[in-house]
Amino acid sequence: MSKHPKPALSAFDPHLLRGAFVESLRKLDPRALWRNPVMFAVEIASVVTLVTFILSLTGINREPAWFTGLVSLWLWLTVIFSTFAEALAEGRGKARAASLRKSRTDVTAKRLAKPEFGGDYTLVGANQLRAGDHILVGKGELIAGDGEVVAGAALVNEAAVTGESAPVVRESGGDRSAVTGGTEVIANEIIVRITANPGETFLDRMISLIEGARRRKTPNEVALEVLLIALTLVFLLVCANISPLSIFSVTAAGKGEPVSLTILVALFVCLAPTTIAALLPAIGIAGMDRLFQKNVIALSGRAIEAAGDVNVLLLDKTGTITLGNREAVAFVPVGGHTEQELAEAALTASLGDDTPEGRSVVALAGQKYGLGAPSLPADAEIIAFSADTRLSGVNTGGNRYRKGASDSVVTFARELKGAIPKELERVVSGIARAGATPLVVCRNGEILGVINLKDILKGGIQERFQQLRSMGIRTVMITGDNPLTAAAIAAEAQVDDFLAQAKPEDKLRLIRENQEQGYMVAMTGDGTNDAPALAQADVAVAMNTGTQPAREAANIIDLDSNPTKLLDIVEVGKQILMTRGNLTTFSISNDVAKYFAIIPAALVSIYPQLGVLNVMGLGTPLSAILSAVIFNAVIIPLLIPLALRGTPFRPMSADRMLIHNLLVYGAGGIIVPFAGIKAIDLLIGLFV
Repeated sequence: MSKHPKPALSAFDPHLLRGAFVESLRKLDPRALWRNPVMFAVEIASVVTLVTFILSLTGINREPAWFTGLVSLWLWLTVIFSTFAEALAEGRGKARAASLRKSRTDVTAKRLAKPEFGGDYTLVGANQLRAGDHILVGKGELIAGDGEVVAGAALVNEAAVTGESAPVVRESGGDRSAVTGGTEVIANEIIVRITANPGETFLDRMISLIEGARRRKTPNEVALEVLLIALTLVFLLVCANISPLSIFSVTAAGKGEPVSLTILVALFVCLAPTTIAALLPAIGIAGMDRLFQKNVIALSGRAIEAAGDVNVLLLDKTGTITLGNREAVAFVPVGGHTEQELAEAALTASLGDDTPEGRSVVALAGQKYGLGAPSLPADAEIIAFSADTRLSGVNTGGNRYRKGASDSVVTFARELKGAIPKELERVVSGIARAGATPLVVCRNGEILGVINLKDILKGGIQERFQQLRSMGIRTVMITGDNPLTAAAIAAEAQVDDFLAQAKPEDKLRLIRENQEQGYMVAMTGDGTNDAPALAQADVAVAMNTGTQPAREAANIIDLDSNPTKLLDIVEVGKQILMTRGNLTTFSISNDVAKYFAIIPAALVSIYPQLGVLNVMGLGTPLSAILSAVIFNAVIIPLLIPLALRGTPFRPMSADRMLIHNLLVYGAGGIIVPFAGIKAIDLLIGLFV
């Protein structure tokens, strides 16, 4: 089993950079840029300074042409860097979408008149299929559209969608009935009921979401954008009032020069939150791209954002917390029998048992006692497990070997006039209390002992739960086990709570109870019975192998069908929120240095006392203003890699995270501009 790795797309890939640059120029169109109000205001400011530059060249404006020209140039670069960040993030998504488009092939489908094998069919193009149609798909044929298997079972190669080279089973009537258009049947044949019209398939949705064509702003993004617009309006009013104030001051003092339009525009742009406004679209798009790299498709930006705010995680035990298959870990003899004798009988009883549990019994007998698995004798009669008898075994050589549930084996032994060892009940209850499953073994009417079948926890799962706990997230294990077994496994896995003997209505009730208390709830599911709970959960992760109702109820699809991916989704969601918060903190705090650069430079001719605020020792008023404008533009491309990659995720409580971010990005946002503006001023001083 192997996975085709997705090609690593570097943010500095030459092909992506060229495409992003061309696209960034297209995005300068005001009809496109107005969706980012802050950068739209900067574009207007750039136009104003371009006009002042032209006026300076003609002599109408008394400001030096080199100064107005450079200010205009760097303001335009500020806007271009902003559109470039968004175009680069979209470009990576479009490159991935292009690879998906190549997997789409126009195929001919066998549309059935009636959903039955051997029935009449008509050959039609995939684009002629509609939801509700039934098609027959045989060996070596591509599935023409998204649907659900309603008859038969087949091996399906889904590498075109998931990258997984190993085929998977798709069959009717279970939790693995959903199929995706463009995948190939490599064995057997199935009848598929189409569930999506052309242009609405899962692959189409993946492509549009990855490209960002239908991406809508999330509530947090909208709230942050409102804040940025409010700050921009405040700074616009401040700068607008500086002009009449400076004119009055010059008249009253009889000296100095009023603040020019170019300086006012430069002041406005430097004080406006341009850094975060420029990077905000890229952060959201890059977040969806990072999820796609993990083979996860978020059907909305809101889902990722909600994942970052999750307080409660509902996790299915089997396949998420445990490996999914119980394993034999010990033989416990009773009634004076030896472990060797018990192991030999258990091995014989398991020769016809091809379940993972049966194979683990054979493996344990070989590991502990060197017992090889013999071939079945010619006279052997295999007794298959059934829900009625709850036992299985083999009849051979005149002996009847059985293993199964305690009460079933006891009943079998009594029917053969066998004695029941006194310690059997104690051993069985002890194994059950430890969270394992006891299987009693007997030969004819003689009970030899008990096999300890244990749910094996996934490696490192306790550490993952500890990380979540440190972030303030409560984990709840959901299982169909009895409360005694569930409590033991929950204690070993170190989850915060558990729900035993869970039914669909129990899951739904648990989610609603937590939501009524103000918590954000996430859960995974793959079956039709999970659909109501998935529809109710704030973050609903459906397995790609699951049923169509489960996938339709979810807002996130895991192409690998790995339930533990929910933990990664939460981490990506929190990383997006952290990145947005960190860059917002940095953007707002770096205005402090610009105050010390531009305000003294703009008003020092009127109020010489403001010279004491020139703590950076900048050369001239014009070089100080130009240095601030250049730094304001340059910091955007320098932060693009961080916006695309995301800030490192560190599991910690909300208060510790706030302190950490204020120290790193708040203090850094104050210190870095002081150093940057001073360095740029020194460089300008070499030429001016």
